[in-house]
Amino acid sequence: MIVKKFVPCIYLYNGHAVRRLNDLSVVETDPLRLVSLYNESNADGLIVFDMSQGDQEHEKALDMIKEICAAAEMEVIGAGNIKRMEDVKKLLYAGCRRAVLDYTKESNIAITEEVSLKFGRNKILASYENANVIAANQELLEQYVSSLLLMNPHQIRETEHLTSIPFYVQVNQIALNKLIEIFSYNNVCGVTGNTINDNYRDILTLKSLCKENGILVETFEAAYQWNDFKKNRDGMVPVIVQDYRTQEVLMMAYMNEEAYEQTIHTGRMTYFSRSRRQLWLKGETSGHFQYVKSLTADCDMDTILAKVSQVGAACHTGARSCFFNEITKKDYEEAANPLQVLEEVLDVIRDRKVHPKEGSYTNYLFDKGLDKILKKLGEEATEIVIAAKNPNANEVKYEMSDFLYHMMVLMVQKDISWEEIAVELANR
Repeated sequence: MIVKKFVPCIYLYNGHAVRRLNDLSVVETDPLRLVSLYNESNADGLIVFDMSQGDQEHEKALDMIKEICAAAEMEVIGAGNIKRMEDVKKLLYAGCRRAVLDYTKESNIAITEEVSLKFGRNKILASYENANVIAANQELLEQYVSSLLLMNPHQIRETEHLTSIPFYVQVNQIALNKLIEIFSYNNVCGVTGNTINDNYRDILTLKSLCKENGILVETFEAAYQWNDFKKNRDGMVPVIVQDYRTQEVLMMAYMNEEAYEQTIHTGRMTYFSRSRRQLWLKGETSGHFQYVKSLTADCDMDTILAKVSQVGAACHTGARSCFFNEITKKDYEEAANPLQVLEEVLDVIRDRKVHPKEGSYTNYLFDKGLDKILKKLGEEATEIVIAAKNPNANEVKYEMSDFLYHMMVLMVQKDISWEEIAVELANR
């Protein structure tokens, strides 16, 4: 049984979100604000249609898509303005998890096999207006495409009869109760378009309605009920909150039953404030929401570990973590956290570019430009090869460190983060 998804979309034109593909009325000047709203509403994904014209505008659109992907707490699918394999690569490199080939264009049909073999079938969707396109390219689609995007909701039944490939449906105007009817089709895996955009606040309610009608939707399902926990004398359970990426401990708070149920229902961390004696949605006033990645109970079922995606600072003081008041410390050699070390070095290099320092080798490289950075990177790569022929492993370690440093200079020059590299590696 296919899980049904509520997928808003952004029609991106000149840096703004417009009404639809054939309506350039601006609905939001800052698309990132929409991303934030869709995050908060528990949307299951996001489709971004690049409506740019010309190479220069296209590059600007890709920069915005990169920002959208970085801000989104969901899968981002890139669509529009694909003419060749290079355009698919750019969308995926910008952070899109998948890309959509427009099957109203023969050129997109022609590159299907090539891009599927290059990036993987699971990365490729195909969009179409009429089910006849499916019939004409059925073998190609079933071999090289993972999902479809139907741009015309009047072709749902015809699509269902032709193929078992899961498909999204773009719906721009429909009564909300009709969504249940659309989701009832076996192969419909999601709905996108302005019907979702205009009703993003109701996604949780609509998911509940789907569940009542036996339709499988993406929700948090708790393996343990509140009664399974051992509560403290106030009837609450302490919660340790940790950044899911860095494992940094951010804060500690408490949940009562209502806070626990709200957290499960909304996917946003909700606590009970003991000082105010009321429910507390983290980020409601500051905007520093915590999106749930996982909740785990300890062996005694009396403490919860929450791994979250933290927006901004966790602490009310503005600090990233609440734990910064050092009580005492014994000198010791801290185990190096590879991600933390790499992030710290990258931050120093970024700072050098923004705030040049006299005599800095890093600034020397930036001043000389890209060709010099690439030359040094090539030299260091060669040094690794030479060092690897030496039986002393330390020499390889030193050369690899030099290479990584120069690679990070290139990362800053090209505005690439370690997180983007990590996501790309994980996706492979």
